[in-house]
Amino acid sequence: MIDIENLTKHFGPIKAVSGLSLRVGQGEVLGLLGPNGAGKSTSMKMVAGFLVPDAGTARIAGHDIQTDTIAAQRALGYLPEGAPAYGEMTPRQFLAFIAQVRGLRGEASRQAQARAIARTELGAVLNRPIETLSKGFRRRVGLAQAILHDPPVLILDEPTDGLDPNQKHAMRELIREMAPAKAIIISTHVLEEVEAVCSRAVIIDRGVLVADATPAALASRSKSGRLDDIFRQLTTTETAA
Repeated sequence: MIDIENLTKHFGPIKAVSGLSLRVGQGEVLGLLGPNGAGKSTSMKMVAGFLVPDAGTARIAGHDIQTDTIAAQRALGYLPEGAPAYGEMTPRQFLAFIAQVRGLRGEASRQAQARAIARTELGAVLNRPIETLSKGFRRRVGLAQAILHDPPVLILDEPTDGLDPNQKHAMRELIREMAPAKAIIISTHVLEEVEAVCSRAVIIDRGVLVADATPAALASRSKSGRLDDIFRQLTTTETAA
């Protein structure tokens, strides 16, 4: 469902991502781990078609993100960092707009919106301007637009950022619920989240893939048997994202 091949991106002299290759199949939840500045968000932007790579490509459900961009993005739900939206719109207006952009009309649009609203528990804030919402609710609006069209592939950049403990639990439950029918990549710096919802974990450092295994297998590589210890052993980047 997701096929990443030799993705490379430089910003001037800085090599943000270097030859990243991996595949994610249906039913997999891949946790993309790395310290700040490791290249996680840059990688996800390239896979989603929002940033052009210097080399390499990615395919979403068989569609090349560079040469068949529209078809690839139809099969994709993307939650970028910061969950950008039109702040003057309410969640209800924003999701109606996203449904229209996605080609949904009439009853199909209403059902898609209702399903996304219920799954992300947005009912209490539907008619408030997005710019007035808490960071957690803005994040949930961003997730709602990503899952609105029920895509087979999801790319979620820090999906629980800004959520309180109860909201984080609900988000993780939702990801687990959706996982069997989708291929999902989650970028996160919360190792607990990887252990809770991911079937596989990839660690990148300075734009290079340094580990790829199940969370349990990665943890077993450290003397303590802890994922955070092997993460510290394999990563060195200290620059800001």
